[in-house]
Amino acid sequence: MKRILVASDFSNSASNAMVYALSLAKVLQMEITVIHAIHPTEGINNSTYNAIFIEDYYAKKRSALKEWVETFSQIEDYQDIKIKTICDVGFLRSVITKYTEYNAVSFLVMGITGATGIKGIVGSNASMVVTKMRIPTLIVPIDSQLPATWVITLATDYKTTRLSVKDVKALTQILKVSEPKKLEVLHISEKDMDVKAIKNGEKKLQDLIPSVEINFNYVDDEGKTSNGIIDFIENNKTDILCLVKRNHNIIYRLFASSTVNEVLNKSVKAILVLHE
Repeated sequence: MKRILVASDFSNSASNAMVYALSLAKVLQMEITVIHAIHPTEGINNSTYNAIFIEDYYAKKRSALKEWVETFSQIEDYQDIKIKTICDVGFLRSVITKYTEYNAVSFLVMGITGATGIKGIVGSNASMVVTKMRIPTLIVPIDSQLPATWVITLATDYKTTRLSVKDVKALTQILKVSEPKKLEVLHISEKDMDVKAIKNGEKKLQDLIPSVEINFNYVDDEGKTSNGIIDFIENNKTDILCLVKRNHNIIYRLFASSTVNEVLNKSVKAILVLHE
């Protein structure tokens, strides 16, 4: 069975992301694995390595993760969801990569404290995953919840319609259980993009996701891509905003600056980062 991977650091934002992931897993009928990375130098005092004490420290961390997960598995709505825990030593990126190499993962879910949680999109674990890893990732701001019915908006410039197979599956899985089965597409138009290219981009998206209704919307790129996206989500309900990361395209500007903060500070409940 496919699974959702949840990164936990035992924080309030991680707890909220866990509840979000459980809600999604229930709808998609998936299992959950909660992963915690123990920093390589964590638990080592005064740079003195003691094999007995460090192993005891690791055992306590693994026990703490299981206890943390148990608080969620006790919730009545989620008791039927199978949850596993992985507590490994290493940097978060390497721990996640190691796990995904041998296990089928549909989504990685990560919580953030809020808009300031990824300020400048540099330095945080969420930023690292977004910029360095190729796995469909749901970034969930604190207090955000998965609604009973949701609206999904995909922001694109039509140069990012060559989604990877994994990412197409991830997006399709969410769309198949949405009511209505509809995708809002927000196209950020370049000044030199002609009508033929736009129509070709529409067709590619329809071919990629044939099972849902697609509603195409257009805004002009006037130097700050986030303005068009923010204006759209302020005037059109959006629960999950999908952004396709591709180096040097229009949407990539969001990941190269602090404008993601502006998007997350609005009505969006989560951002799903996809890759070509």
